[in-house]
Amino acid sequence: MAKAPVGISGRSPVTLDVVSVDAEGYGFPEHQVTLGRLIDDIRVLSPAGVERVATGWDRHVGQKGLQPFREAEKAAIHAIEQADRGPAWDEVRRNLFGMTESGDALISWKAEHGEIGHKAEQAAFGAALGLVASGLISKEQQATLMRPLAEALPWLLPEEFHA
Repeated sequence: MAKAPVGISGRSPVTLDVVSVDAEGYGFPEHQVTLGRLIDDIRVLSPAGVERVATGWDRHVGQKGLQPFREAEKAAIHAIEQADRGPAWDEVRRNLFGMTESGDALISWKAEHGEIGHKAEQAAFGAALGLVASGLISKEQQATLMRPLAEALPWLLPEEFHA
């Protein structure tokens, strides 16, 4: 039996190819916080959901929280590079860009083109970055990255956002 690939750091790389399902074969267990679940949920956000994410960006980042958010981003990117998770982060970014910005962007993201869409995209990228860097950065840094998107997807931070 082949072993799972291991990166230079000795850790297994993060990938998007494993998708979890609950006992009945539907979706994800309530407690499961995974990249696959994040991508699936972003894919089905309505225009109202995109607006809610933008509101989360304003509430948790805005101007006052921009510096801590950028510091958490910087720490996460550095940790990802050190842990050999760069290719996983690149794959996640490509997926998110394709859903939110490209010519083939999802209709809900096209509907919220402009400032609202831009804020929601930043929140989505921040949450994905927090998940890829999971276990590599502090819980507070991870929460800082995930909090704006958790406004619409409370499972990201269940201890803060009781659904």
